[in-house]
Order: sequence, then C-alpha cells, then structure tokens
Amino acid sequence: MIQVSELEFSYGSLDFQLRVPELAINRGEKVAIVGPSGLGKSTLLKLLSGILVPQHGTIRMGEVELEHFSDAARRRFRASKIGLVFQELELIEYLSVRENILLPYLIHGFSKKRTEIQGSAESLAAATGLADKLTRRPDQLSQGERQRVAICRAMITQPEYLLVDEPTGSLDSRAASEVLKLLFDQAERNKTTMLMVTHDSSILDHFDRTVDLAELQIADTSLEVK
Repeated sequence: MIQVSELEFSYGSLDFQLRVPELAINRGEKVAIVGPSGLGKSTLLKLLSGILVPQHGTIRMGEVELEHFSDAARRRFRASKIGLVFQELELIEYLSVRENILLPYLIHGFSKKRTEIQGSAESLAAATGLADKLTRRPDQLSQGERQRVAICRAMITQPEYLLVDEPTGSLDSRAASEVLKLLFDQAERNKTTMLMVTHDSSILDHFDRTVDLAELQIADTSLEVK
C-alpha cells in the first residue's frame, strides 16, 4: 500500500537530511512512527502526503508514484485519498467548526448527498465531544478542541490513508483515549492504512507495529521494516 525506496530529502540551507532506504507499509496496517525530536518524522508524513517532494527516491501510494505528479494532481490525490492531522492543525479561522470539518467537500465538491455528509460530520463531532460547538469558530475553542476538529476533518472523507502527527498532545488522558479509539475504529472499519507519529510509548501496543525512524536513518543497506 505504501512503498518508500531510497528516499532523500533536505530543506536546503538547513542542516537537515532525511534518508529512508526502504519502508513498506501493508494495506490496512496501523503503524506508529517513533524517534527523537528533529529527526524528520513530521517531514516523512508530509512527503507521504505529497506536500513535500523528495530530491531523490520514490514514494508509491498504492499504484501511484507521487513524485511524478504535478502539484495540482498531488492536491487532488491528497483530498480524495488521505486524511491529515498535523501539529499546525491548519483550521480556517473564519469558518465554523462544522464548516472546518466539511472543508474537504467544500473545496472539492460533494461526492455524496449533502445530508449524508453533514450527518457524518455531526456524528464525528458528537463522538469527539464537539456536538455543542459546531457553530463556533476556532478562536472560540481550546487547543484540545481545535485538535479534535482537525481529527474530524481528517476522517470525514473515510480516506484510504490516515497520516497523523501527535494527535493527543494537547488532550487530557480521557479525551486522548477517546480520540485514539475513534481513530483506530475508523481505520478498522474502512481498512484504512494509518501512520501516526507519537512520543507516547504507552499507546504503542495498539499498533500493528512500530517503526523507529532513527534505525531507518542509520541503515546503510535496503531495509524492509517487519
């Protein structure tokens, strides 16, 4: 489902280089990405989503090699196939919570009946404790509530891939447990392939396997992670 080979990426003037000789993720797998801060975990998710393009190597998402797509084609692929939750959240401040959750459809059109999609948005909001906040704007929410809005937005399209960066960092233990359950239930129900960057070792047992990015970085031969 995801195949990375001889991947190299750097930010130019910054003293940073990400190198992943080989990484294979099977369809429907739930994988935790771990490693020290500054190693490139968030950068890897941005490469897998097509937000960034590697200087060398290939990234195959299903049958698609993202590095050969135009920027517009990568955006279309991302909107239709990938659910993203990054630390920056990137909520639209002048839109309501409901509109932020529905944003993929507002931008790219409603492929299903509006009533069905709006019902899905309300169900996700209820499951994450946002049912009474659908008309609020992001600046009227706590950081934890904003994070839950971003998670709902990532799941509204029932994507083939969920790429999630520290989704519970701003949540208390109870809310974190509920959000994780929602993410895993979504992945299981839709056979979604999920990669999650996390520093929380207490949740690693929930994943099919864990990939330590530090080990990939120092590999000097091709390595398929088992």
